[in-house]
Amino acid sequence: MTHAISLRTASATDLPFLLTLRQLTMTEHLQRAGAPTDDEAHDRRIRANFDDAMIVCEGADAIGLLKATRAAGEWHVHQIQILPARQGRGIGEAVLRALLSDAARENACVSLSVLHGNPARRLYERLGFRVASETETSASMIWRA
Repeated sequence: MTHAISLRTASATDLPFLLTLRQLTMTEHLQRAGAPTDDEAHDRRIRANFDDAMIVCEGADAIGLLKATRAAGEWHVHQIQILPARQGRGIGEAVLRALLSDAARENACVSLSVLHGNPARRLYERLGFRVASETETSASMIWRA
């Protein structure tokens, strides 16, 4: 990846960072969708699939999260979040491109869900994700090599 970006396995010591990250990156989108935005709701989402959580680092600094489950033939991105101060620099795109490259080598498709109004959807579409289904609040998208 570019930007001296690396991934490391998340640990319990990352939980305070992950709560702040989620509050900064998701609260407005969750509010628009009518979803809960209290700390307990954020914490539940952070802890879900935590074994698949990777901290996105720029040098030694934690700047984001990639949480993706890799099952045979289909991978699912649960969360990708980059600190707002680091957004717009191609970091999220570089992280996703690396994941998609790995998925292509494994002949796996990649799915994710994005809340309506979240500008990240434009990135997903640019990377080749296509809408598989939609609800009132979100779109399920899939990428195939």
